[in-house]
Amino acid sequence: MAEIKDPENTIIITLKDGPVVIELLPDVAPKHSERMKELARAGKYDNVAFHRVIEGFMAQTGDVEHANMESPSYDARRAGTGGSDLPDLPSEFSALPHDRGTLGAARSMNPHSANSQFFINFSDNHFLNRQYTVYGRVISGMEFVDKIARGEPPANPDRMISVKVAADVA
Repeated sequence: MAEIKDPENTIIITLKDGPVVIELLPDVAPKHSERMKELARAGKYDNVAFHRVIEGFMAQTGDVEHANMESPSYDARRAGTGGSDLPDLPSEFSALPHDRGTLGAARSMNPHSANSQFFINFSDNHFLNRQYTVYGRVISGMEFVDKIARGEPPANPDRMISVKVAADVA
């Protein structure tokens, strides 16, 4: 794993193939970074499916309402349509490009509708620049992200087994 410089602003996502370490960018997108930590600490991201995974584009997850694969309310047909029970976030667009390995906030057509869903870019997706909030970057484990099952939704979706703030991991 990568050297973790700021454990309070680092997320560790455990996937079936190994850990993905994400450095959050609270100086660029403080509200989005704080939301991810809040949901991770509450265990809301654990067992949540990657419901939209497009080859050469991105892997999307984070629908804590409909995509928790161990919840009785899990519904692959509705995965991607929900968020959390927290209010939506205002956009925090910046000059940071949507490069391979960056974390972006998923949203509806409304730029201020991001909530819990996010995506990890498989490639440089600069057409998203200044339209979607960038609030983190993968610093190790991108090879595990590259192995996530593809599909909209995938026939057998991969999931985030656990999502933790590095400061909370003993």
